[in-house]
Amino acid sequence: MKLLIAAGGGGDAITTAMVHTALHGDDAPALILTYAWERLVVDPVPGPRRRADFTGTERIGDQVHVITPRSAPIPPAGSLLPRLAADLRPALGLIDPYEGAVGLAAQIAQAAEYCGADRIDIVDVGGDVAADGREPTLRSPLGDALVVAACLRTGIPAAVHLAGPGLDSEVPEAVLLPRLQAPEFTLTAAHTDCVSDVFDWHPSEASALLVAAARGVQGVCGTRDAPDPVVLGPSSAHVYRLSLARVLEINRLAQALDGTADLAEAEEVSRSVCGFSEVARERERARQQRAALSSTQQEGGAPDAASSYRQFLEWEQHTAAAGIEYVTTRRFSEELGLSTSELRALRSRLENTAPTRSVPPLWRLRADGQPTREER
Repeated sequence: MKLLIAAGGGGDAITTAMVHTALHGDDAPALILTYAWERLVVDPVPGPRRRADFTGTERIGDQVHVITPRSAPIPPAGSLLPRLAADLRPALGLIDPYEGAVGLAAQIAQAAEYCGADRIDIVDVGGDVAADGREPTLRSPLGDALVVAACLRTGIPAAVHLAGPGLDSEVPEAVLLPRLQAPEFTLTAAHTDCVSDVFDWHPSEASALLVAAARGVQGVCGTRDAPDPVVLGPSSAHVYRLSLARVLEINRLAQALDGTADLAEAEEVSRSVCGFSEVARERERARQQRAALSSTQQEGGAPDAASSYRQFLEWEQHTAAAGIEYVTTRRFSEELGLSTSELRALRSRLENTAPTRSVPPLWRLRADGQPTREER
């Protein structure tokens, strides 16, 4: 069984499934290790989840638990991993960073023994695994760096596969490419078949952009919470291979995390190397979101379904005027404050009356911001 690690958590498991298909074929048995470390829109509790935060997992040893479709996060925590486990062919194993690089190394070694794997494929979408820690747009380097430091401790041969440089809006493509060699391979539309249904419900943006690039989409894309749009271009569907040694030359945080034995210690290392702790930032964002939610509830809540389409057209007009050609579902659903039912109704209307807007998993914006005859 192949062993892969989705280095950053969140939607990285989706990209890892595509890379697994490209490297080994869709039918090759595999275990993907991943964090349950998801955005606050999914999990309102800051930081990553522990093994003890889930029910219904399957143990493959005292260190590693497999997430299944029957698993569930214990409230108030949230996680999309159980649903992802139902949609992805590789099994999903949970890694728990609360014992630092030392504890992660023990988990990875146990998973390798279970799989009978003599090598590890680490996968990162976007490229913060190849960050040096000084990039001003860097937001979430800790998970990737911990995986690199932990894999080094195991002594098991490992390679890092960096997919879609710049697509997570953390390290710009122009900064990353000089650190990389020629692409290992390019993802194609066929490689995306294994994740085709995921984006009907999963909010991952970097993986969505990678899928779009693999399907030939090029242009300016708007994502949520990014200072600048992402431009899908010739390099966006490329996957680059780096040795563990090469990543450690670049990634100063991974170097410094070696020997850490708990997450709090790793946070302090991140503050020292990068100048911030992403877990602390998540705590502050969670506090702000709770305050904003309370205010919204007092003011009467989100718009009703009848007005969502009109609001989308207004939003589309000023967004397209800013030069954005494509957007993710998460971008417009969050900026418009749509409920699940409103989003479902709006998507259905756009798909049925304006099919050219739908470029799965993205949406094409009309530059004039006006509805077509079919949409009226």
